[in-house]
Amino acid sequence: MMMRTVLIGLVLAAMLGWTLFDTFFTSEEAPADEDFDIQEDTESGSGAGGALEEGDPAPDFTLETLTGETVSLSDYEGRPVFLNFWATWCPPCRAEMPDMERFYEAYDMEILAVNLRENAEEVQSFVEELGLTFPILMDENVEVADAYNVQPIPTSYFIDSDGIIRHMSIGPMNKEMMVNEYQQLD
Repeated sequence: MMMRTVLIGLVLAAMLGWTLFDTFFTSEEAPADEDFDIQEDTESGSGAGGALEEGDPAPDFTLETLTGETVSLSDYEGRPVFLNFWATWCPPCRAEMPDMERFYEAYDMEILAVNLRENAEEVQSFVEELGLTFPILMDENVEVADAYNVQPIPTSYFIDSDGIIRHMSIGPMNKEMMVNEYQQLD
């Protein structure tokens, strides 16, 4: 009975997290068709406005870290990157962060954790509470999340040393899942 109660609580928390994300992080108005030019990529099947797929080049971006440093994905060229989109109010995001930290400490892979549209002080408090040491990037306008077509969070991408997306994970990951994806890179 207790397991059922916990499971129902987790499902409700996930639904609440999705509702909050959908309410606050998706645009209320779709842009007019003339506002953007969609060019289909016939080789991979994804267009400029389509979803990214495994095998696609990871879109480059530049964001500020929580400490004010400017970081671009291209700064990590030649090294594999674990790119994670998250928010402090998201229960599944909070749940995977300790495993991300353990993974970061144990494996030679960069983690770029992209926080979506939150107050820097609140994020800093969260980082200190969990003792996170990997870079936290601030996507205040959700432009990078939009470029990656992130809908639910957490969403993670494993990008190989050539800048190619090798795996995408929607939902929280545990350390075992992270290690498995890392071992499949390069």
